[in-house]
Amino acid sequence: MQKRYIFKNYLFVFPALFLFAVFSIYPFIKILQLSVYRWDGIAPTMEFVGFFNFKDIIFNNPIWWRSVGQAAYITLIALTFQNALALLLALICDRGIKFGQGYRVIFFIPPVLSGIVVGLIWNWLYDGNYGLLNYWLRQLSKFTGLAYFSHLERAWLADPKTALTSVAIINMWKGFGWGFLILLAGLQSIPRELYEAAKVDGANAWQAFWKITVPLMIPTFGIVVILTILGAMQIYDIIVSTTGGGPAYHTEVPITRILAAMRGNLQFGYACAMGLIFGAILLSISLFIIRFSRRLNPVA
Repeated sequence: MQKRYIFKNYLFVFPALFLFAVFSIYPFIKILQLSVYRWDGIAPTMEFVGFFNFKDIIFNNPIWWRSVGQAAYITLIALTFQNALALLLALICDRGIKFGQGYRVIFFIPPVLSGIVVGLIWNWLYDGNYGLLNYWLRQLSKFTGLAYFSHLERAWLADPKTALTSVAIINMWKGFGWGFLILLAGLQSIPRELYEAAKVDGANAWQAFWKITVPLMIPTFGIVVILTILGAMQIYDIIVSTTGGGPAYHTEVPITRILAAMRGNLQFGYACAMGLIFGAILLSISLFIIRFSRRLNPVA
């Protein structure tokens, strides 16, 4: 009877395990295998090169490391401005303002939109000829009489000086809703009795925020930081629908470099090695943040 009971339990789990093995474990093993070969994705034979692909990426591929740095810049914008905005909106909605439920729906609209659609919309906003941003700058210049604002007009996504920051702003606008919902859920899990006791003891709103909200929200902050890093570092659809990695590699990110090596140069093994290095970077960052947040967590 015990064996039958165990067998039935595994039988229910088997479909999920099967899908995980087929679509996750097997591809990962295949990537590990291909990463030590030179293969164009077409030829029936592959040339074994050992760790040459990894060595070449690490020491002889500046464009790859430039793409990693540019993804890190987008991530930094998301970690600071995006999450600061998400926290501010979560604190406002947590106070039970009027139409708070409606605001939650509105703030969650950008994350559920397709990245391609968002990119096309912002392409229109950033357009150098008829874009809405340049139109506002022209109107502001006429209203204030200052030529400074009209001098700011440019093709924002085609200018090397502004392209990466423009993409980072798009990513920030699209992603703040996720952080908002997670942070709001964390705020609502804090017992209200703690704030009432602090108020009785004479603590003001700022002191209650630093002494109660921040310490108890550290696990939630850790989750938001990890998800933000993983999402921003793996940005792809917004890049494809706006700049395509240009101008002159100024908005290249690791995912676009991996696909360029695979599809453009037909270097499948090289692309797999890039993917493993990129995955190791993301895994290391995630583990560091988890460990750091556990040290800061007063409840753990």
